[in-house]
Amino acid sequence: MACLRRWLGTGLAALLALALAACGFQLRAPKPLPFATIAITPEQAGGVGGDLARYLGSMVRPVAPGTGGVQPEVVLDIQQERREKIVVGVNASGQVREYELRLGVRFRLRSTQGVELIPESLIEQHRSISFNESAVLAKEAEEGLLYRDMQADTVQQLLRRLAAVKPESLARPAAAAGQ
Repeated sequence: MACLRRWLGTGLAALLALALAACGFQLRAPKPLPFATIAITPEQAGGVGGDLARYLGSMVRPVAPGTGGVQPEVVLDIQQERREKIVVGVNASGQVREYELRLGVRFRLRSTQGVELIPESLIEQHRSISFNESAVLAKEAEEGLLYRDMQADTVQQLLRRLAAVKPESLARPAAAAGQ
């Protein structure tokens, strides 16, 4: 009887694994980018550009000519990264009760031949945060975590936009881009 239960349990587990594999289930993987190398300007250690450079790893190349090695196929210009903290709620005595945190990143993508692949674009993130003057340090920590979360979301949106670039637009010469 114990042997039969063990056999049924093993058979049921194998059948379940087979059904799960047959339905096409797989973990979500990042979309491949249509280029092998990229330069991110300005080259900065922090912010969205720094997070993106860490995510892309060995794909990132310096943009300066004559550095030796492989020149980048495309250049991502991060033109502006703006953080704002705006008062959106006050109580009857005029004390702040709620802020809105905003993160905006203005960027464009171009090939090294000058072809504009993604025109100047803006990614914005907004988060609300309540405020309590008796927990100022905790709210500062929460604000930092919210900014970090918005930055990670911005990097993911930026990666999706980079993955949507058409590979044939990378091959166009600069003269054809003006037509």
